[in-house]
Amino acid sequence: MASIRKQKSGRWRAQVRRKGHVASETFLRFDDAKAWAVEAERQIDRGETPRDSRVARITTFAELIDLHVADMKSVGRAPRRSKAATLKMLRARLGRKKLGQLDRQLFIDFGKDRAKEGAGPMTLSIDIGAIKLVITHAIAVHGLMISAEPVNMARLALKRLGLVGKGMERDRRPTEEELARLIEHFEANPRQAIPMGRVIRFAVATAMRQEEIFRVTWDDYAARTKMLTIRDRKDPREKVGNDQRIPLLKVSGYDPIGIIEAQGPPRSNRDMRIFPFNHRSAGTAFTRACKELGIVDLHFHDLRHEGTSRLFEAGFQIPQVALVTGHKDWKMLRRYTHLKPEGLHAIAAALAA
Repeated sequence: MASIRKQKSGRWRAQVRRKGHVASETFLRFDDAKAWAVEAERQIDRGETPRDSRVARITTFAELIDLHVADMKSVGRAPRRSKAATLKMLRARLGRKKLGQLDRQLFIDFGKDRAKEGAGPMTLSIDIGAIKLVITHAIAVHGLMISAEPVNMARLALKRLGLVGKGMERDRRPTEEELARLIEHFEANPRQAIPMGRVIRFAVATAMRQEEIFRVTWDDYAARTKMLTIRDRKDPREKVGNDQRIPLLKVSGYDPIGIIEAQGPPRSNRDMRIFPFNHRSAGTAFTRACKELGIVDLHFHDLRHEGTSRLFEAGFQIPQVALVTGHKDWKMLRRYTHLKPEGLHAIAAALAA
Protein backbone atom coordinates (compact mmCIF):
# COMPACT_ATOMS: atom_id res chain seq x y z
CA MET A 1 0.00 0.00 0.00
CA ALA A 2 1.26 3.46 -0.87
CA SER A 3 1.35 6.50 1.36
CA ILE A 4 2.21 10.04 0.25
CA ARG A 5 3.04 12.73 2.80
CA LYS A 6 4.17 16.32 2.49
CA GLN A 7 7.43 17.10 4.27
CA LYS A 8 8.45 20.31 6.04
CA SER A 9 10.64 21.17 3.04
CA GLY A 10 7.54 21.22 0.84
CA ARG A 11 8.54 18.07 -1.04
CA TRP A 12 6.34 14.97 -1.25
CA ARG A 13 7.55 11.62 0.06
CA ALA A 14 5.95 8.50 -1.40
CA GLN A 15 6.37 5.16 0.35
CA VAL A 16 5.20 1.76 -0.89
CA ARG A 17 4.77 -1.30 1.34
CA ARG A 18 3.67 -4.34 -0.61
CA LYS A 19 4.32 -8.10 -0.40
CA GLY A 20 7.19 -7.60 2.03
CA HIS A 21 8.84 -4.92 -0.13
CA VAL A 22 9.43 -1.36 1.07
CA ALA A 23 10.44 1.44 -1.31
CA SER A 24 10.33 5.21 -1.02
CA GLU A 25 11.12 8.28 -3.12
CA THR A 26 10.88 12.05 -2.67
CA PHE A 27 9.40 14.40 -5.29
CA LEU A 28 8.78 18.10 -5.82
CA ARG A 29 5.24 17.53 -7.12
CA PHE A 30 2.41 15.44 -5.66
CA ASP A 31 1.41 14.09 -9.09
CA ASP A 32 4.94 12.75 -9.68
CA ALA A 33 4.93 11.05 -6.28
CA LYS A 34 1.54 9.45 -6.97
CA ALA A 35 2.58 8.24 -10.45
CA TRP A 36 5.76 6.70 -9.06
CA ALA A 37 3.88 4.94 -6.26
CA VAL A 38 1.36 3.39 -8.68
CA GLU A 39 4.12 2.15 -10.99
CA ALA A 40 6.16 0.84 -8.03
CA GLU A 41 3.19 -1.26 -6.87
CA ARG A 42 2.78 -2.67 -10.38
CA GLN A 43 6.44 -3.56 -10.53
CA ILE A 44 6.27 -5.39 -7.21
CA ASP A 45 3.20 -7.30 -8.42
CA ARG A 46 5.22 -8.39 -11.49
CA GLY A 47 8.04 -9.61 -9.25
CA GLU A 48 10.31 -6.71 -10.16
CA THR A 49 12.24 -4.29 -7.96
CA PRO A 50 10.85 -0.74 -8.06
CA ARG A 51 13.14 1.64 -9.93
CA ASP A 52 14.14 4.95 -8.42
CA SER A 53 12.63 8.05 -9.94
CA ARG A 54 15.88 9.09 -11.64
CA VAL A 55 15.92 5.85 -13.65
CA ALA A 56 12.19 5.86 -14.22
CA ARG A 57 12.42 9.28 -15.91
CA ILE A 58 15.06 8.15 -18.45
CA THR A 59 13.80 8.41 -22.00
CA THR A 60 16.88 8.92 -24.21
CA PHE A 61 20.17 7.18 -24.95
CA ALA A 62 22.07 10.25 -23.71
CA GLU A 63 20.49 9.74 -20.28
CA LEU A 64 21.56 6.09 -20.36
CA ILE A 65 25.15 7.22 -20.99
CA ASP A 66 24.95 9.77 -18.16
CA LEU A 67 23.58 7.09 -15.84
CA HIS A 68 26.47 4.75 -16.66
CA VAL A 69 29.11 7.46 -16.19
CA ALA A 70 27.58 8.61 -12.87
CA ASP A 71 27.48 5.05 -11.55
CA MET A 72 31.10 4.36 -12.51
CA LYS A 73 32.24 7.62 -10.92
CA SER A 74 30.42 6.72 -7.72
CA VAL A 75 32.56 3.59 -7.33
CA GLY A 76 35.80 5.33 -8.28
CA ARG A 77 35.99 3.92 -11.80
CA ALA A 78 35.23 6.93 -13.97
CA PRO A 79 35.76 6.34 -17.71
CA ARG A 80 39.30 7.17 -18.78
CA ARG A 81 40.29 9.23 -21.78
CA SER A 82 39.68 6.78 -24.63
CA LYS A 83 36.40 5.41 -23.24
CA ALA A 84 35.23 8.91 -22.31
CA ALA A 85 35.92 10.07 -25.87
CA THR A 86 33.91 7.16 -27.29
CA LEU A 87 30.97 7.88 -24.96
CA LYS A 88 31.11 11.57 -25.86
CA MET A 89 30.94 10.70 -29.57
CA LEU A 90 28.02 8.30 -29.00
CA ARG A 91 26.19 10.93 -26.99
CA ALA A 92 26.54 13.40 -29.86
CA ARG A 93 25.52 10.89 -32.52
CA LEU A 94 22.80 8.87 -30.79
CA GLY A 95 22.03 10.83 -27.62
CA ARG A 96 18.68 12.22 -28.74
CA LYS A 97 17.29 8.83 -29.72
CA LYS A 98 14.40 7.64 -27.55
CA LEU A 99 14.72 4.26 -25.86
CA GLY A 100 12.06 2.89 -28.21
CA GLN A 101 14.19 3.88 -31.21
CA LEU A 102 17.20 1.81 -30.15
CA ASP A 103 16.60 -0.93 -32.68
CA ARG A 104 18.80 -3.07 -34.91
CA GLN A 105 18.47 -0.83 -37.98
CA LEU A 106 19.51 2.28 -36.04
CA PHE A 107 22.77 0.64 -34.98
CA ILE A 108 23.43 -0.80 -38.45
CA ASP A 109 22.95 2.65 -40.02
CA PHE A 110 25.23 4.14 -37.36
CA GLY A 111 27.91 1.58 -38.22
CA LYS A 112 27.65 2.21 -41.95
CA ASP A 113 27.92 5.96 -41.44
CA ARG A 114 30.97 5.56 -39.21
CA ALA A 115 32.62 3.30 -41.79
CA LYS A 116 31.98 5.88 -44.56
CA GLU A 117 33.69 8.46 -42.37
CA GLY A 118 36.79 6.28 -42.18
CA ALA A 119 36.29 4.28 -38.97
CA GLY A 120 38.04 0.92 -39.30
CA PRO A 121 36.69 -2.48 -38.18
CA MET A 122 38.41 -2.31 -34.79
CA THR A 123 37.23 1.26 -34.08
CA LEU A 124 33.67 0.37 -35.02
CA SER A 125 33.86 -2.75 -32.88
CA ILE A 126 34.81 -0.54 -29.91
CA ASP A 127 31.90 1.81 -30.69
CA ILE A 128 29.34 -1.00 -30.82
CA GLY A 129 30.84 -2.50 -27.68
CA ALA A 130 30.40 0.80 -25.85
CA ILE A 131 26.74 0.98 -26.93
CA LYS A 132 26.13 -2.52 -25.59
CA LEU A 133 27.97 -1.69 -22.36
CA VAL A 134 25.74 1.33 -21.69
CA ILE A 135 22.55 -0.64 -22.38
CA THR A 136 23.48 -3.76 -20.43
CA HIS A 137 24.60 -1.59 -17.50
CA ALA A 138 21.13 -0.05 -17.32
CA ILE A 139 19.54 -3.50 -17.52
CA ALA A 140 21.77 -5.22 -14.97
CA VAL A 141 22.30 -2.44 -12.43
CA HIS A 142 18.94 -0.64 -12.60
CA GLY A 143 16.53 -3.21 -14.04
CA LEU A 144 15.58 -0.98 -16.93
CA MET A 145 13.17 -2.78 -19.25
CA ILE A 146 15.10 -2.51 -22.52
CA SER A 147 16.82 -5.13 -24.62
CA ALA A 148 20.44 -5.57 -25.72
CA GLU A 149 19.42 -7.94 -28.51
CA PRO A 150 19.24 -5.18 -31.19
CA VAL A 151 22.91 -4.38 -30.49
CA ASN A 152 23.87 -8.04 -30.81
CA MET A 153 22.03 -8.37 -34.11
CA ALA A 154 23.54 -5.13 -35.44
CA ARG A 155 27.05 -6.30 -34.54
CA LEU A 156 26.41 -9.60 -36.36
CA ALA A 157 25.13 -7.73 -39.43
CA LEU A 158 28.08 -5.31 -39.46
CA LYS A 159 30.48 -8.22 -39.06
CA ARG A 160 28.89 -9.99 -42.06
CA LEU A 161 29.34 -6.75 -44.02
CA GLY A 162 33.01 -6.64 -43.05
CA LEU A 163 32.62 -3.39 -41.12
CA VAL A 164 33.27 -4.82 -37.66
CA GLY A 165 36.21 -7.00 -36.76
CA LYS A 166 39.76 -7.06 -35.54
CA GLY A 167 42.08 -4.23 -36.47
CA MET A 168 44.80 -4.70 -39.01
CA GLU A 169 48.00 -5.61 -37.22
CA ARG A 170 50.71 -3.07 -37.95
CA ASP A 171 54.09 -4.44 -38.83
CA ARG A 172 55.68 -1.08 -39.63
CA ARG A 173 59.17 -0.85 -38.18
CA PRO A 174 61.48 2.12 -38.68
CA THR A 175 64.68 1.40 -40.53
CA GLU A 176 68.06 2.28 -39.04
CA GLU A 177 68.32 5.05 -41.64
CA GLU A 178 64.93 6.50 -40.66
CA LEU A 179 65.84 6.50 -36.97
CA ALA A 180 69.19 8.13 -37.69
CA ARG A 181 67.56 10.80 -39.86
CA LEU A 182 64.95 11.58 -37.21
CA ILE A 183 67.50 11.83 -34.42
CA GLU A 184 69.79 14.01 -36.54
CA HIS A 185 66.85 16.21 -37.53
CA PHE A 186 65.95 16.94 -33.91
CA GLU A 187 69.47 17.31 -32.57
CA ALA A 188 70.38 19.76 -35.34
CA ASN A 189 67.46 22.02 -34.39
CA PRO A 190 68.44 24.37 -31.52
CA ARG A 191 64.82 25.56 -31.22
CA GLN A 192 63.57 22.08 -30.34
CA ALA A 193 62.79 22.29 -26.60
CA ILE A 194 61.98 18.60 -26.12
CA PRO A 195 65.10 16.38 -26.44
CA MET A 196 63.41 14.26 -29.07
CA GLY A 197 66.65 12.53 -30.05
CA ARG A 198 66.95 11.09 -26.54
CA VAL A 199 63.22 10.37 -26.41
CA ILE A 200 63.38 8.31 -29.61
CA ARG A 201 66.40 6.34 -28.37
CA PHE A 202 64.72 5.79 -25.00
CA ALA A 203 61.45 4.63 -26.60
CA VAL A 204 63.29 1.98 -28.59
CA ALA A 205 65.53 0.99 -25.67
CA THR A 206 62.65 0.47 -23.21
CA ALA A 207 59.65 -0.35 -25.47
CA MET A 208 57.65 2.12 -23.36
CA ARG A 209 54.54 3.92 -24.55
CA GLN A 210 54.66 7.60 -25.37
CA GLU A 211 52.65 8.69 -22.32
CA GLU A 212 54.65 6.42 -19.99
CA ILE A 213 57.96 7.96 -21.07
CA PHE A 214 56.83 11.44 -20.07
CA ARG A 215 55.33 10.29 -16.76
CA VAL A 216 58.23 8.46 -15.04
CA THR A 217 60.04 10.40 -12.31
CA TRP A 218 63.51 10.34 -10.81
CA ASP A 219 62.05 8.53 -7.80
CA ASP A 220 60.99 5.74 -10.18
CA TYR A 221 64.59 5.22 -11.30
CA ALA A 222 66.81 2.82 -9.32
CA ALA A 223 70.37 3.37 -10.56
CA ARG A 224 71.94 0.64 -8.42
CA THR A 225 69.64 -2.15 -9.64
CA LYS A 226 69.19 -0.66 -13.14
CA MET A 227 65.40 -0.78 -12.80
CA LEU A 228 62.60 1.66 -13.65
CA THR A 229 59.09 1.66 -12.16
CA ILE A 230 56.22 2.54 -14.48
CA ARG A 231 53.19 3.71 -12.47
CA ASP A 232 49.60 2.81 -13.41
CA ARG A 233 50.69 1.02 -16.55
CA LYS A 234 48.06 0.57 -19.22
CA ASP A 235 46.13 -2.67 -18.90
CA PRO A 236 42.78 -3.71 -20.43
CA ARG A 237 41.52 -4.88 -17.03
CA GLU A 238 42.98 -2.55 -14.43
CA LYS A 239 45.16 0.56 -14.85
CA VAL A 240 45.13 2.23 -11.44
CA GLY A 241 47.73 0.61 -9.20
CA ASN A 242 49.13 -1.46 -12.05
CA ASP A 243 52.75 -0.52 -11.33
CA GLN A 244 55.54 -2.46 -13.02
CA ARG A 245 59.29 -2.53 -12.51
CA ILE A 246 61.20 -3.06 -15.74
CA PRO A 247 64.91 -3.78 -16.27
CA LEU A 248 66.86 -1.16 -18.19
CA LEU A 249 68.60 -3.32 -20.78
CA LYS A 250 71.33 -2.30 -23.17
CA VAL A 251 70.46 -4.73 -25.97
CA SER A 252 68.61 -2.54 -28.45
CA GLY A 253 71.56 -0.51 -29.66
CA TYR A 254 70.74 2.30 -27.24
CA ASP A 255 71.68 2.67 -23.57
CA PRO A 256 68.59 3.65 -21.49
CA ILE A 257 70.63 4.30 -18.34
CA GLY A 258 72.97 6.63 -20.20
CA ILE A 259 69.96 8.48 -21.62
CA ILE A 260 68.41 8.90 -18.16
CA GLU A 261 71.67 10.15 -16.67
CA ALA A 262 72.02 12.64 -19.54
CA GLN A 263 68.63 14.07 -18.56
CA GLY A 264 69.57 14.81 -14.94
CA PRO A 265 69.39 16.45 -12.56
CA PRO A 266 65.70 17.40 -12.06
CA ARG A 267 64.85 20.89 -13.28
CA SER A 268 62.85 21.73 -10.15
CA ASN A 269 61.35 20.18 -7.06
CA ARG A 270 57.89 20.77 -8.51
CA ASP A 271 58.40 18.60 -11.58
CA MET A 272 60.42 15.48 -10.85
CA ARG A 273 59.79 13.80 -14.19
CA ILE A 274 62.81 12.50 -16.08
CA PHE A 275 61.33 13.92 -19.28
CA PRO A 276 59.40 16.98 -17.99
CA PHE A 277 57.48 17.72 -21.17
CA ASN A 278 53.98 17.25 -22.60
CA HIS A 279 53.70 13.86 -24.29
CA ARG A 280 51.23 15.20 -26.87
CA SER A 281 53.70 17.91 -27.89
CA ALA A 282 56.31 15.20 -28.39
CA GLY A 283 53.93 13.23 -30.57
CA THR A 284 53.17 16.30 -32.65
CA ALA A 285 56.88 17.04 -33.10
CA PHE A 286 57.50 13.43 -34.18
CA THR A 287 54.70 13.51 -36.74
CA ARG A 288 55.85 16.86 -38.11
CA ALA A 289 59.44 15.63 -38.45
CA CYS A 290 58.33 12.51 -40.34
CA LYS A 291 56.40 14.69 -42.76
CA GLU A 292 59.33 17.06 -43.30
CA LEU A 293 61.73 14.16 -43.86
CA GLY A 294 59.37 12.28 -46.18
CA ILE A 295 59.13 9.29 -43.82
CA VAL A 296 55.80 7.66 -44.68
CA ASP A 297 53.38 5.90 -42.32
CA LEU A 298 55.53 5.94 -39.19
CA HIS A 299 53.87 6.57 -35.81
CA PHE A 300 55.50 7.21 -32.44
CA HIS A 301 53.93 3.99 -31.14
CA ASP A 302 55.91 2.09 -33.80
CA LEU A 303 59.00 2.83 -31.68
CA ARG A 304 57.51 0.58 -28.95
CA HIS A 305 56.96 -2.04 -31.63
CA GLU A 306 60.58 -1.64 -32.72
CA GLY A 307 61.90 -1.91 -29.16
CA THR A 308 59.81 -5.04 -28.53
CA SER A 309 61.00 -6.67 -31.75
CA ARG A 310 64.63 -5.90 -30.89
CA LEU A 311 64.20 -7.74 -27.60
CA PHE A 312 63.13 -10.82 -29.53
CA GLU A 313 66.02 -10.35 -31.95
CA ALA A 314 68.38 -10.23 -28.99
CA GLY A 315 67.25 -13.76 -28.10
CA PHE A 316 64.72 -13.13 -25.32
CA GLN A 317 61.64 -15.35 -25.13
CA ILE A 318 58.02 -14.21 -24.80
CA PRO A 319 57.86 -14.47 -20.95
CA GLN A 320 61.10 -12.47 -20.67
CA VAL A 321 59.96 -9.80 -23.14
CA ALA A 322 56.68 -9.46 -21.21
CA LEU A 323 58.69 -8.41 -18.15
CA VAL A 324 59.79 -5.36 -20.14
CA THR A 325 56.70 -4.54 -22.21
CA GLY A 326 54.09 -5.23 -19.53
CA HIS A 327 51.91 -7.54 -21.65
CA LYS A 328 49.77 -9.69 -19.34
CA ASP A 329 48.50 -11.81 -22.22
CA TRP A 330 51.49 -13.41 -23.92
CA LYS A 331 49.39 -13.99 -27.05
CA MET A 332 49.47 -10.23 -27.61
CA LEU A 333 53.24 -10.37 -27.99
CA ARG A 334 53.10 -12.65 -31.01
CA ARG A 335 52.20 -9.73 -33.23
CA TYR A 336 55.43 -8.01 -32.23
CA THR A 337 57.69 -10.81 -33.40
CA HIS A 338 58.21 -9.36 -36.87
CA LEU A 339 61.89 -10.19 -36.83
CA LYS A 340 64.19 -8.90 -39.50
CA PRO A 341 65.67 -11.84 -41.47
CA GLU A 342 69.22 -10.62 -40.94
CA GLY A 343 68.63 -10.69 -37.21
CA LEU A 344 68.59 -14.49 -37.26
CA HIS A 345 72.38 -14.49 -37.73
CA ALA A 346 72.87 -12.85 -34.34
CA ILE A 347 70.44 -15.24 -32.65
CA ALA A 348 72.15 -18.23 -34.27
CA ALA A 349 75.54 -16.98 -33.11
CA ALA A 350 74.28 -16.51 -29.57
CA LEU A 351 72.79 -20.02 -29.52
CA ALA A 352 76.03 -21.48 -30.84
CA ALA A 353 78.00 -19.70 -28.13
